[in-house]
Amino acid sequence: MVALAGISVLVGFLGSLIGLGGAAIIIPILVLIGVPVKEAIASAMITIIATSSGSASSYVRQRIANVKIAMFLEVFTIVGAIAGATITTIINPVFLYFFFAAFLMTSFLRFRRKRSVVSQSPDRVSRWLGFGGSYYDESTKKQVSYQADHAVLGGLGMLIAGIAAGMLGIGAGAFKVTVQENVLRLPAKVASTTSNFIIGMTALAGLSVYLASGLMNLMLMAPIAIGATIGAIIGGRILNRLNDKVLMGLFFAVVTYLIVQMLYEGVLAL
Repeated sequence: MVALAGISVLVGFLGSLIGLGGAAIIIPILVLIGVPVKEAIASAMITIIATSSGSASSYVRQRIANVKIAMFLEVFTIVGAIAGATITTIINPVFLYFFFAAFLMTSFLRFRRKRSVVSQSPDRVSRWLGFGGSYYDESTKKQVSYQADHAVLGGLGMLIAGIAAGMLGIGAGAFKVTVQENVLRLPAKVASTTSNFIIGMTALAGLSVYLASGLMNLMLMAPIAIGATIGAIIGGRILNRLNDKVLMGLFFAVVTYLIVQMLYEGVLAL
């Protein structure tokens, strides 16, 4: 339990920096040490809540996370999370390894488009909802202003992210960040921090299903929650000091490792 708490500090730290929520990192670790995949998925969801709680408050205080956009997108992710968690309780667990890896692969879509900080012609719905904002970037010493776009399409993307989050026990932060950057056209740091704000509520919705199914392991959840919260608080305090290229490189390295790990475990389980 002490070792798991220590590992969870690093998990929470990385999750808060790149918007993954931590569960996507801790699940392969739990599977590697012999925890059944469904139990790992259910128990690791506490990491998402811990990471979100530990870092989101800092991001909101620094005015990087956009609360208005987060509240809108949460409506879609919560519905999806409940549906996804229900699916996991009834399907063959071997499929979850490959679903996990396949879904993470979609996160590389964020590297395809050159992101613009400000949308030149936001749609009517985004303007009506007032989906814009600004924050002070400590790494560049500049005030960054932005305007979100394609609010409805972004919401539908978040519905898919919610299904995956509930089904795989992850925050689906990688996909949520991708949607926010490539569909809503938010700056990288706003997308990452807003994702951290959203994933806590998404996980709470999915967790209610796993609680009823009896898959949650409290002996695993306790050290994970403590370690992930500490790591998330540390990550939340230093994110704004890091260059966007550093965050993107870290994101790429972590996600690549997770994909390889889960594919390997899936092949072994066949």
